[in-house]
Amino acid sequence: MSVIWAAQAMLADGWAENVTVTVGEGRISHLATGTPAPVGATRTDILLPAPTNLHSHAFQRAMAGLTERRGPDPQDSFWTWRQLMYRFLDQLTPEDVQAITAFVQMEMLEAGYAAVAEFHYLHHQPGGAPYDDLAELSTRIAAAAADTGIGLTLLPVLYQYGGCDQRALGPGQIRFGNDPDRFARLVDAADRALAPLPADTVLGVAPHSLRAVSVAGLHAAITLRPNAPLHMHLAEQGAEVDEVLAHRGARPVDWLLANTPVDDRWCLIHCTQMTRSETLGLAATGAVAGLCPITESSLGDGIFDGVAYLGAGGRWGVGSDSNIRIALAEELRTLDYSQRLRDRSRAALATADRSTGRVLVQDAAQGSAQAAGRDAGTIAAGKLADLVALSGTGPDLSGRRGDSALDCYVFAGDDRLITDVWSAGRHLVSGGRHARHDAITRAYIATVSRLGGA
Repeated sequence: MSVIWAAQAMLADGWAENVTVTVGEGRISHLATGTPAPVGATRTDILLPAPTNLHSHAFQRAMAGLTERRGPDPQDSFWTWRQLMYRFLDQLTPEDVQAITAFVQMEMLEAGYAAVAEFHYLHHQPGGAPYDDLAELSTRIAAAAADTGIGLTLLPVLYQYGGCDQRALGPGQIRFGNDPDRFARLVDAADRALAPLPADTVLGVAPHSLRAVSVAGLHAAITLRPNAPLHMHLAEQGAEVDEVLAHRGARPVDWLLANTPVDDRWCLIHCTQMTRSETLGLAATGAVAGLCPITESSLGDGIFDGVAYLGAGGRWGVGSDSNIRIALAEELRTLDYSQRLRDRSRAALATADRSTGRVLVQDAAQGSAQAAGRDAGTIAAGKLADLVALSGTGPDLSGRRGDSALDCYVFAGDDRLITDVWSAGRHLVSGGRHARHDAITRAYIATVSRLGGA
């Protein structure tokens, strides 16, 4: 049992002051408003629901900043970046993966995320041979989560082909590859790897994309764990749309909605290349759009139509994807600014009763919890205690209340405002710093020093 007191908190039904939150067995057991701070309580200024980082490729953190030189292709793009990524991952050992994953999970917690949905496609040895334990690298991700305490939704990825023509996987992709039968065995092994982790741990599945799985493979993944979160890359690049259209006779979103039972267990990642009808069609399903604004900016993916999608009641959340930068406030700000730049407008996502910052923080927390299969996303009795506290005493938030505090956090402040983070009641960040910051950082530095510019 632990007790948190907040001068102000954003609850499920709005803002409240002098809030006492009692946490037991990972969940919020009791809420009281208008209360003095109990003796022994952790005192905070502004308490918010902490979101889940709904899309991460952990290993890519170690190559952040290494792909900013133009190669021989005069039109540098996502596809040229991908070739550099493939060369990098061929150097990684299981020990490297664990050290990198622990570091990026720690950064996520310090940035205000309580949990992560790890879109895990790096399964095998360089050259493609499976490890003796098919889930060796899933086990390493689980070990990192045990070290950091982050809430984990593990999403083993089915990756069959190098494109819609079902060409064989190339040298960089061969570490990803499985057919549906071996993938089913891998998912079972990953389930066993997660067994030592806390009860809020979730196992989902992830058919990589319409390019990388067959129709039969997609349906095998959909039915493998019928009640589990289901994530998939969708409509990220114009060339991807053209390829799917050529081979399947429809654009990716249109094809998916016509041929699969998309509902609220689905999270479709990126969706930066959608028509208006596709945008409205996806919003109507109850699925979550998984947006990664910093990575989408870095890779030149395009701009998600957030104005139309949110206007139609669509659910969404954010993730750090390539992990080039772990910065929750910046993800939210980048999403909103992309809408303003496209439409030459201001406060594009605000509503009549919620400011832009409130929409961004509240909707991201709720949508990401749904996508990760976590019973979280709001501060309410019975919910997992995924919580983040902001300092209200510095120059950015001093004197700010309610929605104005969130606007200042997202648009004027940054993640240095974060003081405390709880994941299912585990108090992992205090004073803005993870409890094992130094040891995890040392292991990461040793790893990237050895890898160098690989």
